[in-house]
Amino acid sequence: MPLTVRPRSLAAALGLVLLSATASAQVVPKTIRLVVAYPSGGVSDVVARALADKLAAQLGSTLVVENKAGASGTIGMDAVAKAAPDGATLGFSASPLVLNPHLGRSPFDPLKDIAPVASVMYSPVLLMATPATGTRDLRSLLDDARARPGAVRWATSGQASLGHIVLEELRSAAKVDITHIPYKGGGQQLNDALGGQFEVLSTNAGPTVSAQIQAGKLRPLAVGAPARLESLPKVATLAELGFPAANLSSQFGVFAPAGTPAILIEKYNVEINKALASPDLRAKLLATDNVPTGGKADAFAAEIASEYENNGRIVKAAGIKAD
Repeated sequence: MPLTVRPRSLAAALGLVLLSATASAQVVPKTIRLVVAYPSGGVSDVVARALADKLAAQLGSTLVVENKAGASGTIGMDAVAKAAPDGATLGFSASPLVLNPHLGRSPFDPLKDIAPVASVMYSPVLLMATPATGTRDLRSLLDDARARPGAVRWATSGQASLGHIVLEELRSAAKVDITHIPYKGGGQQLNDALGGQFEVLSTNAGPTVSAQIQAGKLRPLAVGAPARLESLPKVATLAELGFPAANLSSQFGVFAPAGTPAILIEKYNVEINKALASPDLRAKLLATDNVPTGGKADAFAAEIASEYENNGRIVKAAGIKAD
């Protein structure tokens, strides 16, 4: 029997749609603060500001970008966790949600105090050989480490950094003895890599690293990423090489304080996905070997929970401690 819609029912339905749309428009704050948990000038800051420009135009709101760096992003995200859940404060961050809590240096609960809004990009972790070694693939490097326990030196951007997590998982899975060389950040680490002060470097992708690879001064051995990079199609992921648990990358996204209305979370998610689909923003990300993502908020939350659990297992098994 065909469904008959009465005029009064149709009018009521249309009224509800219009009311919902009006309510959605009214609850979006006129001024939104986007807290970037890293210093100004870096890749994450550049991406966050480009995204903020897109969102401002799409939402008809003013987005104020505020850099609150420190403690590997924890300071900025703590400010987000403690902000009023009214949609007027958002955060742009990565590792504080999935790594720092396992190291006892997070003043908030990442799974309870922060609401994932949308994944924005993942920043691959590159494993590269320096001029100190002639090896050109990961298997050869691991064979060398087995033959000379402790002789292979692997530099990361710091104790308990993501690069260190990758090293510890790889060291355990491959049963090799590799010496960890932790640095305080990436600048001196890269300079020493080019000078051959150690055999292996792990760091996030970026323009400076890409330039050194193109110049032949650093040789990529593997990449931590969901898929091979368009710029390095011959470089296998760690998962492809048999180390799926070490196949880690830094996933950046937008977050809100827990308790932010679901209608706002959904609105921001839709607009972020729209911004990520724009050719100019995608090109800006891909030019630095950072890969745009997007997707639903609940899928992002599931990915965060999975990373959180995996990192916790590695940190506990390796006995990793923060500085």
